[in-house]
Amino acid sequence: MGSLMDAPDVLKRIAAYKADEVEDLKSKTTIEALRADAALLSKPRGFEAAILAATGPALICEVKKASPSKGIIREDFDPEAIAKAYETGGATCLSVLTDGPGFQGSNAIFAQVRAATTLPLLRKDFMLDPIQIVESAAMGADCVLIIMAMIDDATGKALIDEANALGLDALIETHDEDELARAIKLGGTLLGINNRDLRTFDTSLDTFTRLAPLAPNGCTLIAESGIFTREDIKRLAGDGAQGYLIGESLMRQDDVAGATRALLVT
Repeated sequence: MGSLMDAPDVLKRIAAYKADEVEDLKSKTTIEALRADAALLSKPRGFEAAILAATGPALICEVKKASPSKGIIREDFDPEAIAKAYETGGATCLSVLTDGPGFQGSNAIFAQVRAATTLPLLRKDFMLDPIQIVESAAMGADCVLIIMAMIDDATGKALIDEANALGLDALIETHDEDELARAIKLGGTLLGINNRDLRTFDTSLDTFTRLAPLAPNGCTLIAESGIFTREDIKRLAGDGAQGYLIGESLMRQDDVAGATRALLVT
């Protein structure tokens, strides 16, 4: 975790409370017990495969009540109804926040969404320890998020290796040239480029435009954050995006299904 010494305060705070959560999890169960739970579930749905198989823009729609930068995003928060609305609207995959302090997410919310849809699910949280990857599999996740800004390379390798062993896809999130190079070196092929700087919360689609050409052929590129319109999607597609992680702009809509569908209209 040496890289966190240089991380800004927001990431340091997240890492500190997440490390406490990991220790709490380890006090209640073991990685072996979670592996046994995961083995009882059906094989993970192919998250990356679903994105590559999409005939139109592959939308990864987010179930998110709040965020550290925006506060409460949706007061009327019904995870099951939101998941079904996304599916009706044509989402390819869903992303579910399970972080509590920053996003008012929880494992219980994830379970509600898992019960409501057969779409592939990304568990979106801050992964610092392999036990969190195994926990995700036991929850029925199909993909886990690994944020390069939060971890050093040794931790990244351990997390990716655990995901691979469990048959989970790993969306490796990057925001700058260094993080992207590190992700590629670790063997990541499902690469997220976050247009939002986690250090400042500034957002610009130019981030994807700048970084996408640096990814090797054969990688699946996901544009994250700052996507509000069909024009944004067209622009990002022209820059090489194959999937689009969209949260706030849809969560604020009264008609979630209709707003999702509108992003797919050519």
